[in-house]
Amino acid sequence: MNDYNNQVDNAHPDAGSGVMCGGNSCGCGNRDGRCNLVSTNWLDGVPDNEFDIVEVLFKNTRRGFYRNSTNLDLKTGDWVAVEANPGHDIGRIGLTGRLVKNQMKRVNLRKDAEILRVFRKAKPADMARYEEAKAREEDTMIRSRKIAVDLGLKMKIGDVEYQGDGNKAIFYYIADERVDFRQLIKVLADVFKIRVEMKQIGARQEAGRIGGIGPCGRPLCCATWMSSFMSVATSAARFQDISLNPQNLAGQCAKLKCCINFEVNAYVEAIRQLPAKDVHLETKDAVYYYVKADALKREIIYSTERNSMAGAVTLTAAQAFEVIALNRNGIKPDSLKPDDGKNGEPAPFGDLLTQDSISRFDKKKKKKKKKSNGDKAQGDGGNKEKAAKPEQAAPDNGQGAKPDRKPRPDRKPKRPQQEGQQPGERQPRADKPNRGPRRDRQQRSQRPPKNQDGNGQSAPNNNAGND
Repeated sequence: MNDYNNQVDNAHPDAGSGVMCGGNSCGCGNRDGRCNLVSTNWLDGVPDNEFDIVEVLFKNTRRGFYRNSTNLDLKTGDWVAVEANPGHDIGRIGLTGRLVKNQMKRVNLRKDAEILRVFRKAKPADMARYEEAKAREEDTMIRSRKIAVDLGLKMKIGDVEYQGDGNKAIFYYIADERVDFRQLIKVLADVFKIRVEMKQIGARQEAGRIGGIGPCGRPLCCATWMSSFMSVATSAARFQDISLNPQNLAGQCAKLKCCINFEVNAYVEAIRQLPAKDVHLETKDAVYYYVKADALKREIIYSTERNSMAGAVTLTAAQAFEVIALNRNGIKPDSLKPDDGKNGEPAPFGDLLTQDSISRFDKKKKKKKKKSNGDKAQGDGGNKEKAAKPEQAAPDNGQGAKPDRKPRPDRKPKRPQQEGQQPGERQPRADKPNRGPRRDRQQRSQRPPKNQDGNGQSAPNNNAGND
């Protein structure tokens, strides 16, 4: 028995995590890799946590409550043999203690319902017989489908579950209409030599049994954690302003998605705090009608026409209630607040995916345009003498002379070098007399300013009054 439990536990590495089955903490008994019957026993280890009824889990989200009349030491994950009608069945303990009473209320178990007994912990002989019965399930399902087609029944047999002793089988089927399967039961009982029980399931249960990946990229909720299904109405989509497109609203079971019900209560509470749709806002120049609202942002859009966005204005719920109060007192404001930037207030939340572009670092920096010689002369105050840049300097040929370069049209030709003139010596101009050698920087710094004499006093302006 312990070897069998270890084999099941090692078959699924994520056992007991709430997604995979087969671990002792899971207890659902499913070995197909899915689990939607996990119940956390948060009272485990608490004193006086005793109750004589335990929850036993079977295949296909089937569970039952059995009385531990012999006071067996049962823990979550133990395989047990329980009473059945007829014979016995094999299941796994899913929950013990006082929380079982809450589970019984949750599934609406009647107070006068008959509660069967737990016989014993499963023995190796019981488990061997149980495995033989489970090995017959797939072949029985395929043959039963052919029999239903031969009888002309509009139904689909989705799964077969054998009882632990192999004397009874439950046939799960799907049908859109009411089916008379009395003849089918007789044929199945005669072919397979077992007691037959027919159980109809819905499209949601069928999708949960098959499993798959939803449009959100995660495993289907019906195949992982949902064990009870509620009806989904299109009004839930209207409350959330979801487009009533059947292709977007329908799940893999061709029914409305179960996740539409997850947030509808929050939207209903938010819509109750907004003005009614049939209330109009009156101003001196026009009458504004309700168009649509964002319940979570508490913003309403009004327009001057009922079925278009002409003159649309976006108001907060507080502003709309303020205008409604003025209208009730017979006061019409001049105009409604226009939708222009919303006073620069930051949004309360935003989409993290659209805040920064992924390719924002891929843009190349723009190169600065090079200024022409005319622009350089204007920007430098008319000074045309510029030192050559290192990257623009012509290479030296090793003899101190530079190779000939093409003359530039915007530069004046150089004056020829006179006799006796050194290469670095300045050439005197013919139109101006020679000024003599240039003083160094220290002598120039000691020269007094133009408007002062040698003693540091301001010199008189001789041109004053000659205007």
